[in-house]
Amino acid sequence: MLQIFSILIFIGFVTGAFAEPVKVASLSTVLTDIARNVGGDRVEVREIIKPGSDPHLYEPTPGDIKKISNVQIVLASGLGFEPYLDKLRSSVQKSGVTFVVAESAVKPLACAEEDHHDHSHSHGASDPHWWHSIANVESVTLQLRDAFIAVDPDGRAHFEANAKAFEAKLKVLAKWTRLQLAVLPKRKRILVTSHDALGYFARDYGFQVLPVQGISTSDQPSSQKVRNLIQEIKAFGVKAIFAENIENPKVLQQITIETGANLGGTLYADGLGVGEAGTYIGMMKSNVTTIVGALQ
Repeated sequence: MLQIFSILIFIGFVTGAFAEPVKVASLSTVLTDIARNVGGDRVEVREIIKPGSDPHLYEPTPGDIKKISNVQIVLASGLGFEPYLDKLRSSVQKSGVTFVVAESAVKPLACAEEDHHDHSHSHGASDPHWWHSIANVESVTLQLRDAFIAVDPDGRAHFEANAKAFEAKLKVLAKWTRLQLAVLPKRKRILVTSHDALGYFARDYGFQVLPVQGISTSDQPSSQKVRNLIQEIKAFGVKAIFAENIENPKVLQQITIETGANLGGTLYADGLGVGEAGTYIGMMKSNVTTIVGALQ
């Protein structure tokens, strides 16, 4: 019996079964899901940003910095989505933590001109909500695969197989999305949303976005912008406007009253939700189903 146990221990060490998982801290609910799909049981992901919270308003706490200092990899969106990122890098740079930032793997989309103004959560000239393009998520999947291999070379086959499997699911999602949206003619592809977070989705599927707020949820609309938006909604004959899971601005009530448009449902704009929307694929399916149901 002792001999068999010794053999099992030896096999465990050879296969990496007893290896410590790669420790990862994630500043994005979407990146958390991608990391778990790619990493499997060889990666331990610590959620810094939780589902259902507003990442635009998040600031790292001392406790968060301590957690981040004890991991090997930190995942961030970039493109200005985390305005505290440079400061955070400085806070943990001595611990040897590797920052993997999605912006280096995606094709950024320029913000609308009106979103280029300065504010406390400035995003520069690029829209940071990259995950609303499935193609971008595919690119980030490969980015995370390579980052995990760099830290855990023995897990290469594991990470490559998981990434390939997740890519296949994303391709199925992309096909499903196009089929669902095919029922909407061009004149109905207008999204009135709480804030300007669906630019990539609009680019990929031929929608026009009319946001109440700017790129960040901290951007409060002027009364003139609201009046202009109401006029546009009336002119386009928009029948539904969309709230978001993290925020439902009171101004939406005003808009529905003055335009006669209905609330079309809740969209997940800044990250994942809970339940069925707790995964990237589930979140995208929820958004598409809500959009089609309201605009059809």
